[in-house]
Amino acid sequence: MRKFLLSLICSAASLACLAQDQLAAVAPADWHVRRIDSVSIVRIMERENLQNPAFALYQSWNNKYVRNYGVEIPNEYVIDLRGFRMPCESKLVTSSYGYRKTFRRNHYGTDIKVYVGDTIRAAFSGKVRIVAYEGKGYGNYVIIRHPNGLETTYGHMSKHLVSEDQIVSAGQPIGLGGNTGRSYGSHLHFETRFLGQFINPELLFNFEQQDVLGDCYVFRKNGRGQILAKADGILGRQQETSPEDLAVIAEQAQKQAESRGFQNQRRQTIRQGGVYKVKSGDSLSKIASKIGTTVDKLCSANKISARTPLRVGQILRY
Repeated sequence: MRKFLLSLICSAASLACLAQDQLAAVAPADWHVRRIDSVSIVRIMERENLQNPAFALYQSWNNKYVRNYGVEIPNEYVIDLRGFRMPCESKLVTSSYGYRKTFRRNHYGTDIKVYVGDTIRAAFSGKVRIVAYEGKGYGNYVIIRHPNGLETTYGHMSKHLVSEDQIVSAGQPIGLGGNTGRSYGSHLHFETRFLGQFINPELLFNFEQQDVLGDCYVFRKNGRGQILAKADGILGRQQETSPEDLAVIAEQAQKQAESRGFQNQRRQTIRQGGVYKVKSGDSLSKIASKIGTTVDKLCSANKISARTPLRVGQILRY
């Protein structure tokens, strides 16, 4: 009897050890799968931000009009300046933003000395909106829209190196320096705009030091913008890359847009897709109704069935 009990105890111990070994073997794999899934979601979000840059702010995308947006200008908006790259290697500013007495007109950009053939680069990652020529103005120019809400303009180039609707990375060559259009010597005319409103580039960037003046710029409708040395609020959370934080950021951005009257942009966001963080009381049908899709599409996007139980905090693609 004692031998039987001893044998039974040893067998139970062996099974426990075997179970622990199996769990130990599975756990790293499970963690690795979750990590891969998180990275995939981050990449999806980044790709969407570049495919539809600043979609919560702009009502439309066109390759024709330089400034015709027809949108409401928010009283205040925080523009993320991190990830900036100088549009050219030159540090010499030949003409600043402001009124020109000689020509009796405003100058809405910063002129930087470049020579014909010098490489011109994208200041931020984004999507090329306009590639065109204007004989009495910009000459050969490019306009890029960025996820931070800015649009940057590069004028008087000798050659374009990108095409419309092309996605570009910060620092990527987009053209060559030149002297085309209304220009009196080779230079780069560089503009920054937010929803069509001109912003003095020298309030954002230090061209001599080839760097930004701060992590972000607070745009104000009254013209009294402000540089912030450290990003905070939503920008601070964007430094984290977990899918849960990305979902919170997306939700906060949607609420911010809705509070400023951008319901159309929210509907556009829903059509374009993203991620959703499951809340208490949610079901697949409720979630589908909230984000404007179907249960079948949710299941297909997340490789689950309609009977799969949901957990609070779970991230769903749509």
